[in-house]
Amino acid sequence: MEDEEGPECGKPDFVLLDQVTMEDFMRNLQLRFEKGRIYTYIGEVLVSVNPYQELPLYGPEAIARYQGRELYERPPHLYAVANATYKAMKHRSRDTCIVISGESGAGKTEASKHIMQYIAAVTNPSQRAEVERVKDVLLKSTCVLEAFGNARTNRNHNSSRFGKYMDINFDFKGDPIGGHIHSYLLEKSRVLKQHVGERNFHAFYQLLRGSEDKQLHKLHLERNPAVYNFTRQGAGLNMTVHSALDSDEQSHQAVTEAMRVIGFSPEEVESVHRILAAILHLGNIEFVETEEGGLQKEGVAVAEETLVDHVAELTATPRDLVLRSLLARTVASGGRELIEKGHTAAEASYARDACAKAVYQRLFEWVVNRINSVMEPRGRDPRRDGKDTVIGVLDIYGFEVFPVNSFEQFCINYCNEKLQQLFIRLILKQEQEEYEREGIAWQSVEYFNNAIIVDLVERPHRGILAVLDEACSSAGTITDRIFLQTLDTHHRHHLHYTSRQLCPTDKTMEFGRDFRIKHYAGDVTYSVEGFIDKNRDFLFQDFKRLLYNSTDPTLRAMWPDGQQDITEVTKRPLTAGTLFKNSMVALVENLASKEPFYVRCIKPNEDKVAGKLDENHCRHQVAYLGLLENVRVRRAGFASRQPYSRFLLRYKMTCEYTWPNHLLGSDKAAVSALLEQHGLQGDVAFGHSKLFIRSPRTLVTLEQSRARLIPIIVLLLQKAWRGTLARWRCRRLRAIYTIMRWFRRHKVRAHLAELQRRFQAARQPPLYGRDLVWPLPPAVLQPFQDTCHALFCRWRARQLVKNIPPSDMAQIKAKVAAMGALQGLRQDWGCRRAWARDYLSSATDNPTASSLFAQRLKTLRDKDGFRAVLFSSHIRKVNRFYKIRNRALLLTDRHLYKLDPDRQYRVMRAVPLEAVSNEPRPEQPEPDFRCARGTFTLLWPSR
Repeated sequence: MEDEEGPECGKPDFVLLDQVTMEDFMRNLQLRFEKGRIYTYIGEVLVSVNPYQELPLYGPEAIARYQGRELYERPPHLYAVANATYKAMKHRSRDTCIVISGESGAGKTEASKHIMQYIAAVTNPSQRAEVERVKDVLLKSTCVLEAFGNARTNRNHNSSRFGKYMDINFDFKGDPIGGHIHSYLLEKSRVLKQHVGERNFHAFYQLLRGSEDKQLHKLHLERNPAVYNFTRQGAGLNMTVHSALDSDEQSHQAVTEAMRVIGFSPEEVESVHRILAAILHLGNIEFVETEEGGLQKEGVAVAEETLVDHVAELTATPRDLVLRSLLARTVASGGRELIEKGHTAAEASYARDACAKAVYQRLFEWVVNRINSVMEPRGRDPRRDGKDTVIGVLDIYGFEVFPVNSFEQFCINYCNEKLQQLFIRLILKQEQEEYEREGIAWQSVEYFNNAIIVDLVERPHRGILAVLDEACSSAGTITDRIFLQTLDTHHRHHLHYTSRQLCPTDKTMEFGRDFRIKHYAGDVTYSVEGFIDKNRDFLFQDFKRLLYNSTDPTLRAMWPDGQQDITEVTKRPLTAGTLFKNSMVALVENLASKEPFYVRCIKPNEDKVAGKLDENHCRHQVAYLGLLENVRVRRAGFASRQPYSRFLLRYKMTCEYTWPNHLLGSDKAAVSALLEQHGLQGDVAFGHSKLFIRSPRTLVTLEQSRARLIPIIVLLLQKAWRGTLARWRCRRLRAIYTIMRWFRRHKVRAHLAELQRRFQAARQPPLYGRDLVWPLPPAVLQPFQDTCHALFCRWRARQLVKNIPPSDMAQIKAKVAAMGALQGLRQDWGCRRAWARDYLSSATDNPTASSLFAQRLKTLRDKDGFRAVLFSSHIRKVNRFYKIRNRALLLTDRHLYKLDPDRQYRVMRAVPLEAVSNEPRPEQPEPDFRCARGTFTLLWPSR
């Protein structure tokens, strides 16, 4: 552990005390509390003292200090336990749980919040949306459950009036993927009445004080809680001591926002508010005796029927059915006839109260189930995704002793007895039995086994719960007094049970009302008044059918049993005590199947004052929590134990004789060699199958050595794996390139063979391969084929040209030049006939005017002195208005002449040949020459 706490702060672990006595234990506890050290270890068990003030012990910086550290590397803290739990779950793939225990007001709920915050902070570095959603639901669910399940009591301003066990599911990477909440024994009697100085559940006050005026008017509510019977007792009390920060108004907004984040729809939130309002109105309904007709028949009526209207409207049920359910009940006779039996005022009040309690309980269970439906892992397949691991967090009511203790306190204290029994079995008894089983010599530690108390409560046939169930199911009138007499008869000689009947001199109990149990935490006197009614938990079927037939889907979903017909015979439902006992047995079995971590919470004083530690009060808690016995066991025993195989699997890399695999005779011999190399053999003991380590320092030393070697091993594995991957890739590339090379050769050979096959007859005249189709080449041969095609064209042209007589070569060259100029401009440009050049002098092409043109040609030759006529022809001139004029064109070696054939070929224009350019005129299209059978037509837009 880092040296962050000096000797002036006391011992950070009670195991390090010089002497294990109650005085030394309390002295160290008080010293650390005065120095602001509210956490102390007992081995791996954390002792937490409620400071009743905000301390700078939490937040992102503190989380970073404890993340990834061993339990003893940092000072004691809740984060250290949460980190150890998370590491055990992630690294060893073990289901783990954190059991938070202590009396009411010791800080269990706050401890569970900090644990949840730590787990949420250290998971999900990739910030994936689904994991973030689960984390938000996990954190926000605490706020919602506190509103509906917590209340202010004389011992705690935010006391959990229900038990909560939360399973958090993680995937193989250690990210949360879902969760599930189990609730136990909601104290629904608190809905009806509370002790002096206490309040009803927070949800009622948050609704009244935090809602807007418009919403209150819609719910027919007033803002003052004193107006309603169910909230009148706590109307003048705040939710917490920090009322400025945690007012009911702000809490209402926080709860509404949390429900939105979790996934409650606006309609569902509105329905929840309507149900709460209906419960408040239901509590204000009073019944009065009435007389009907002249027969003076007594009856019952509602004093203020407006409240019935409000209840009917808020529950979306018919008003007349609500009124009938309050004033009478319908029963089925033996002949299946329905008989309506009117209530007395007392019976109607009982039915009203039972309905209010049942509606709130169903509402609370619906909220829990709604949260579970959002948190359940989605689309998980163990065969595909691997087995999920779980961290359980238990936050359950602490041991309670009030001036008047009823059925709820009896169940709560029985729950604490079961958890203490589990603690004894896992921490104390299991510890000693394991040493004996492994052959480790040590001094046995005496401890109190509370199995005798648990047996007193849950023993079949004779236990208190069994006797209570028998009283509830017996025919006839069985009162609470008769139930108490039966208990006295069965447990007359029990060492942990007594009553005023069995001990007449004890005036702290009353005859026929009280009995006392000597719990492990102290003596508690219970009043049997109401035990049978609360255990029977009876609600008339009329209310169930009424609420099931509501048009509000949320309210209807809370009452599935209301669909049963009144004449239907059903099995007697289990009593509240039996249901609670079964849930406790299942809870203990669930916790026993996991690797447990314990947080033992201590309440420093009864006044909830910061900085004050009442030694007598704390001494009593230390005694009944068994902390001193736990210290003695840890002192006498060993801090850690592991099977040899698991120890080697984790630490074998720290020894040259065990890495990577040992060649010694057994795992025990290999472990001995490893410890001897580290010089730690004096701090351990060797069992038959496990290694026992006495000091945590030994584990820290081994972990530090392992942590230094892990990066080296990781680099070695990475190097080997990367080399393997590189070799695999190289072999694949070689194979790919070889295949590509041979495939290219195949394609080239196949293409050349196809070329050779197709062009075998290319030398045959007269086509010389003109009709042959070139095959599509591979991409690599495309340039080669382009070159071959060009060479083939040149060869074919050569074959065609070499057979032309020399006398025709001038014609061929002229036609080639014309083709280059005219092929894209007109379809027929005279390539298939011989060109005569001077068409106007030819009697064949110009029979009517050849002589006139010959005269004009002679005149121009004498005038201009040209030597040869290059071209002459009739043309048609088309201007931009599409008017046609006949013209003649004469081209000599000196001039270009435009002639008028209608006027004996008079020269209209002469242009020197040097002035004629191949470039088009600016902003004018190129001329379009068309020639057909000696007639040459020039289309040139006129100016």
